[in-house]
Amino acid sequence: MSEITWNDLLMMLNKYDKEDIVEIEKAYKFAKLLHEGQYRQSGEPYIVHPLNVAYILAEMNADKDTICAGLLHDTLEDTKIINEDIVTLFNPTVTKLVEGVTKISKLNCSKQAQSMANTRKIITGITEDVRIMIIKLADRLHNMRTLQYKSSFKQKEIAMETMDIFVPLAYYIGAYRMKSELEDISLQYLYPDKYKYIQEVQLKIKENSKQCLEEMLYTIDSILIDKEISHHIKMRIKNIYGIYKKLESGYNLSDIHDLLALKVMVNDISNCYQTLGLVHSKYHPLNDKFKDYIFNPKTNMYRSIHTTVFGENNRLVQTQIRTFDMDQIASFGLSAYWSINKGNAREVMQEELKNKYQFFKSLIEINHVFADNQEFVRQVKSELFADKIYVYTTKGDIIELPKGSTAIDFAYKIHSDIGNTMVGVMVNDKDVSVDYILQNKDRVRIITDDLSCGPKQEWIDKVKTTKAKRKIKEFRRK
Repeated sequence: MSEITWNDLLMMLNKYDKEDIVEIEKAYKFAKLLHEGQYRQSGEPYIVHPLNVAYILAEMNADKDTICAGLLHDTLEDTKIINEDIVTLFNPTVTKLVEGVTKISKLNCSKQAQSMANTRKIITGITEDVRIMIIKLADRLHNMRTLQYKSSFKQKEIAMETMDIFVPLAYYIGAYRMKSELEDISLQYLYPDKYKYIQEVQLKIKENSKQCLEEMLYTIDSILIDKEISHHIKMRIKNIYGIYKKLESGYNLSDIHDLLALKVMVNDISNCYQTLGLVHSKYHPLNDKFKDYIFNPKTNMYRSIHTTVFGENNRLVQTQIRTFDMDQIASFGLSAYWSINKGNAREVMQEELKNKYQFFKSLIEINHVFADNQEFVRQVKSELFADKIYVYTTKGDIIELPKGSTAIDFAYKIHSDIGNTMVGVMVNDKDVSVDYILQNKDRVRIITDDLSCGPKQEWIDKVKTTKAKRKIKEFRRK
């Protein structure tokens, strides 16, 4: 894609208030002045990079301060400007955001220790202000789009870091569009032969399924028009990395039920269920591939109905049905609130994180327990960024845990008092030991007794989560 210019960004900002555009233009001119004489490895003036970051943020309808920070995000690190200059010219919020995305460089320590300190700063930035994380993701996305100018070693190193850190973070805030692109570009540099092969496979799938999807789209569109349900429908093919991951897990292409998809957006939840009935009246559903994420959202607050049906020529097609707001959140995650809650989006984002996103509480816990940066990063990778399982409470709530977690981890995830008074466990209506290793989709019931002696010392070696370990140790000390 061609590089973004100021005029491109200006066109993207045409819905913003004039006062906001004036402030953003001031940030652009200031960043351009500060980066004068600096060039990227592509040979382009350095200002091209912050311009692209700002453009990505504007695509998300980011607020004025976030876009200004996107334009200025490398100034503290790469120019002679200091924090006070940004406060004077802009405001404390822009300064805080720029500080949040600036690498720690003045540490009297090894390169590895400095790298760990910066990784910790990237991950924990979300606890202060989710916009810090969103700017870092936009920054990484543009750097990945221009990775061809780096050496082969750096390409692999950056792609690996992207998969290890930035892809999980994009997933946790629900930014699926960004996550998919980061995955695909990373795969391209880590396994170029596999990437090329799957890219060709994906292209053939697009060609072979185009008629099937178009016929289904036309049919569903006609049904919804006839029922006067306002809607929009999009076609989707699974991303390259998604196909790669399925094939690596042993699936055949014909077994991947969500390879092809239609996304149907409607105005409200009642229309979602009406649309579901209309789709099923025309196309037979595959019963074990139905998911209701509207009333049982994913742990990153993704909401949609998924139903896989036998489409034209008996091809399996996943149909995703959601409201327009849910579609915004499915594409952009938390940053969708800039479009949905324009007045107080930042406050809504932070409140949603704090109250609804399970990973956020786990991250706070890990950050509190691990003072050493290397240990912190290791624990985040093993507890939050590694493979996960999803199990159910007796009320049907979904609980996210790292793979290998026991019923003890589950108990402490629910509440410390439940872990401390736990005397038994039932999984899928069967008695199991308290150190039973949970499996995906297990239904878990914890049996408690206020007269219990509390957690045993050996439980510490059985658990995976930081909270469970800390609470057991605290109880044993008392």
